[in-house]
Amino acid sequence: MVKCIGALVLTATCFLAASATATTLEGKVVHVRDADTIEIATSRGRIAVRLNGVDAPELDERGGQAGKRWMRNIYGNAVVTCQFNGARTYDRYVAVCWDKNGTDLGAAVISAGHARDCPRYSGGRYRKYETDASRAIRPKSYCR
Repeated sequence: MVKCIGALVLTATCFLAASATATTLEGKVVHVRDADTIEIATSRGRIAVRLNGVDAPELDERGGQAGKRWMRNIYGNAVVTCQFNGARTYDRYVAVCWDKNGTDLGAAVISAGHARDCPRYSGGRYRKYETDASRAIRPKSYCR
């Protein structure tokens, strides 16, 4: 157990050092927490990724479980490339991620109606992908 904790701390420390500037990593989606947070397995270890500029319902909110299912069905086990911006939120590193076809995961989940643009962090990048269903999601106060 102590070795596992030490390895996690070392992985996080190495990633943090690399994240002082933008870092791009490829990894396999090994876990979907919800529609805007995934975990990827990379050459630097397992990393929790918060999709930058994407606002999805929490799991206990209306649509939260459906968004998680959608993300898991579409991107579970997919190989993605993430561009990290160096920011962290809780235990997650903030990034924009693309699948092997170049599809932005944030744009995809918003287009599917399971999340909305968070302009405070996206700069409005995802607004054009919003649908009636995504606009029906109540925006978080920190996104305004």
